[in-house]
Amino acid sequence: MKNVLILCTGNSCRSIMGEALINAKMGNCVHAQSSGVKASGKVNPNAQALLEEKGYWRGDYHSKVIDTVIDTPFDLVVTVCDHAHETCPMFPKAVKTIHVAFEDPSGKEVEEYAKTLDLIEATLLPIIKSELCD
Repeated sequence: MKNVLILCTGNSCRSIMGEALINAKMGNCVHAQSSGVKASGKVNPNAQALLEEKGYWRGDYHSKVIDTVIDTPFDLVVTVCDHAHETCPMFPKAVKTIHVAFEDPSGKEVEEYAKTLDLIEATLLPIIKSELCD
């Protein structure tokens, strides 16, 4: 089983969506975790409601700081926002890092969360499959 970290700034929306999608759809070959370089400490309620509606939510998903996962032996780190990409920390073990940015739906109409989730699924999951499952 390969390990991937989905990293953004607040770990409240996009990275949690990525983590949930990967674990729900690719759990046979990849385990995902998410984190934030400046974690907000809370999950965006609209993101959580959407993930619950789709059946992707797990009770152990929460917003966490990078320090809680920095020592995990990840096979891949994916930054999903420009700020996280620019401030991505060095990991103790050399790990491949890629950047796939998604616009933050926070503060926008609830429909934008579904669009972002669909975009993450259509864009990020094939990349993760190519990097870790083929």
